[in-house]
Order: sequence, then C-alpha cells, then structure tokens
Amino acid sequence: MPNDQNNETENLICDVVCVHPDVVSSYSNQVLSLDRATQLAELFKTLGDPTRIRIMDALAKSEFCVCDLAELLDLSQSATSHQLRVLRNSNLVKYRRDGKMVYYSLQDNHVQELYRQGLEHIDE
Repeated sequence: MPNDQNNETENLICDVVCVHPDVVSSYSNQVLSLDRATQLAELFKTLGDPTRIRIMDALAKSEFCVCDLAELLDLSQSATSHQLRVLRNSNLVKYRRDGKMVYYSLQDNHVQELYRQGLEHIDE
C-alpha cells in the first residue's frame, strides 16, 4: 500500500488539461505581482536564518542594546551587529541611539504579529 500512496502523491496533477476561463478571469487581477512576490520572498529569506529568528525572539520580548543582545544569545558583537543590519535592511527591526548606546526593537506591531503567528503555526 505505501508504494501506491507514493505513486499517487507524485502524480497529484490534473490528468487532462482543462482551463476554466471563468475561474482564471475572476482572479487574474488579484494575483500577486512579480515585484511584490519577490519582495515577500526576500522577507521570508531574511527570516530563514535561525540566528535572526533568535534575535527577533529576544526583541519580541524587550528592547536590547547590541552588547546585551550578543551576551544573551552567546554571539559576538560583530555577528550580532551583522544580523541586526540584515534585519534592519528588511525593515524588521529599528534602532534608537541613547548617547553611545544603540538599542534595537522590532519595527512595529506587524512584525510582532508575523513572528507570533509563525510560532503559532509551528506549534499546531
């Protein structure tokens, strides 16, 4: 039986070509543009790194300076700074200066929600 399931899984496509023009036309103006799809793929690629996810996890709990974040996650300050730059370039985190200190936090509630929903999804 497992071989039948494998064969069935490999062939989960239509057996004939039959386009439904009414379905296609009703959604043709709603499909994500290639530009937006590329931007979203870049966002998910940025989120595809465990170190960056751990940084986001910490920042979802509190604002941290680079030194404290590096210590908390057992990373060098250089590695932490590099990952924060990647997250900042994707508008996932923001920073503020306080004298000689730089503090990071999540960019906004959308990022917080994206992170929270990702956790909920893997915990299901």
